[in-house]
Amino acid sequence: MSPVMSYVIQKQAPVSITTPLSRCANVVIVGAGAAGLTAAIACADGLTRESTSGRVILLDGAKRIGAKILVSGGGRCNVTHDVVTSKDFFGNRNIIRNVMAARSVQQTIAWFASLGVDLKREPTGKLFPTTDRARTVLDALLNRAQSAEVTICPDYRVSEISWVGSEFRIAHRHGSMHAARLILATGGQSLPRTGSDGFGYQLARSLGHRVTPTVPALVPLVLEPSMFHATLSGLSHEVELITVVERREVDRRTGSLLWTHFGISGPVVLDVSRFWTLATHHGARVDLCANFVPGQTHEEVKVWFLTQVAEYPKRSLTRSLALLIPERFARSLCLYCSCDPQQSMAQISRIDRNRLLDALTRFRFPVERDRGWNFAEVTAGGVPLEEINYRTMESKVVPGLYFTGEMLDCDGRIGGFNFQWAWSTGWLAGQSAAGSLVTQSKPPPDL
Repeated sequence: MSPVMSYVIQKQAPVSITTPLSRCANVVIVGAGAAGLTAAIACADGLTRESTSGRVILLDGAKRIGAKILVSGGGRCNVTHDVVTSKDFFGNRNIIRNVMAARSVQQTIAWFASLGVDLKREPTGKLFPTTDRARTVLDALLNRAQSAEVTICPDYRVSEISWVGSEFRIAHRHGSMHAARLILATGGQSLPRTGSDGFGYQLARSLGHRVTPTVPALVPLVLEPSMFHATLSGLSHEVELITVVERREVDRRTGSLLWTHFGISGPVVLDVSRFWTLATHHGARVDLCANFVPGQTHEEVKVWFLTQVAEYPKRSLTRSLALLIPERFARSLCLYCSCDPQQSMAQISRIDRNRLLDALTRFRFPVERDRGWNFAEVTAGGVPLEEINYRTMESKVVPGLYFTGEMLDCDGRIGGFNFQWAWSTGWLAGQSAAGSLVTQSKPPPDL
């Protein structure tokens, strides 16, 4: 049997330990990402607190742990947000509300402080480590897991799980093992190069769970080549995006849009992308429209335009529009609408004016596709929350089985919310698994 792999935190390199991995464990966690590491620590701490012996083993298919943590937030790791509510997520919000109440942002902040990770708040409400290094977060988690005597096993990809009687049999790359409790924390399908390739959903199905359709979320969108996006690459500005599915408005939000060489990105685009990918998956017609003058209606912008014509008739169209939108964008929009950017305001025909007003307040993006799993930050869809006990994260289908993080049908908007979901569900699952073992080990009361 292959030896267990551990980590020397200072060097960040795997080192072999000669002791073979036990074929039995009290709790096995599959997936050593944010949720899995949290679950392992919470479980080990719970057993220690109750003076209950038990072996906690963390299996991961990658040779190096925590790749997704390291690349998150531009390498800084957006740990959480200063205010988190169920409205920041998509899924069964009643269940999400209860999960967030059971393990809050404040508790998460305090927990990271106990690990030696101080967080700082940015104007957007995002919380990052004061070091601005994702490595700080990963090192703290790995250090705490080691001190809690969690056995961490990189390069132990799980291939099959079965539930027989009251225990789980886990087949992995180097053999197999049995466990009394099992926590699935394999992540979704986003950023597969970090190890989350969606195989965890197959494991969930094999154990009797449903999995709702999964699509990329928090993903950039690719526009048709006929669009002018490439000329604006790198430009960002505030817009209001409206998503319409089968002629019904399903979402409306304002935020920063970033033009790129392939299409559009930026916080507001990433947040709405789930609606586009889900609708497309189901074969529904979906339109993504923009109001480039957020907070103003078509009629209000028309009044503004006519006022500009009356007061500054000789000013060029581009210079006038630059009072509302970035000048680079104003020029591109004029050309897209077949208008001369240098034409004076007094010379604009009614037809051209109306075409411009429509483009300014109800511009339909010609979206060709999303950019795919390799660029998606999270997965929409997964194991239904209704199949989980939200107080414990335990399966309602298989006793002793727990789910965490991105495996569940819950995805948050950009800003640290998906990490908060991982910390909260991981903690609840780990504590609950430990608590069930403690209860089981206690002798019956004297009669």
